[in-house]
Amino acid sequence: MKKLTYMALIAASFIFASCKKDNYDAPTAGLSGSFLDAETGGLVEQDIIRGTTIEIIEHGYTAPQYLIVKNNGTYDNSLLFANTYTITPVRGNFAAVAAQEVSINGQTKLDFRVTPYIRVKDVNIVKNGTKITATFKLQQTVTNNVKKIGLYAHPDARVGEPMRLVAAEQELNAVTDPNHVYTLEIDLAANTGTLKPGSQYYFRVGALIDAGEAKLNYVPAVKLGV
Repeated sequence: MKKLTYMALIAASFIFASCKKDNYDAPTAGLSGSFLDAETGGLVEQDIIRGTTIEIIEHGYTAPQYLIVKNNGTYDNSLLFANTYTITPVRGNFAAVAAQEVSINGQTKLDFRVTPYIRVKDVNIVKNGTKITATFKLQQTVTNNVKKIGLYAHPDARVGEPMRLVAAEQELNAVTDPNHVYTLEIDLAANTGTLKPGSQYYFRVGALIDAGEAKLNYVPAVKLGV
């Protein structure tokens, strides 16, 4: 009986120790900002899935952390420890930018001025009868081929190539003429099982450059009733 009581006291001491509050301070710093077109000053739109990420390495540690860039081209993480970090955007839809060393103390803002691979311009997305029609132009900033263009539909405003119910895509695999007007259409009558008549959906145009891990370039989504 004494032995059992002694064992119970040891077990209780372990449980009590495990319930004690740790001595680590909670993260009190944060990093936020935007990806801005260096020429136009506008936000560089992204995919929320498999889009641009930001690699951050806290000095004194080797394992990187990753911040996800929102579909509108902004990002925000308010749960970082005050320290110096090496910060590098990776796998983006813009020309590579150099890593930066940033002292994060409190809520720190860091904007990236970048050159998108493609600017999707003069976009018009409308409903014409039983079709959603998108017209637009493309301005390349690099000499690589434009791999494909697409018009994507989804009930969420974060619609894009990896997040769509319906897509109308066209393979180009060519350098584009900045004056050419491209047209993509989604046939609503052929997609009534997916795009429910009387409902509203978001439609978004994107274009993909043929370069390594490049991601699509976009314009803001347009909400239309079908």
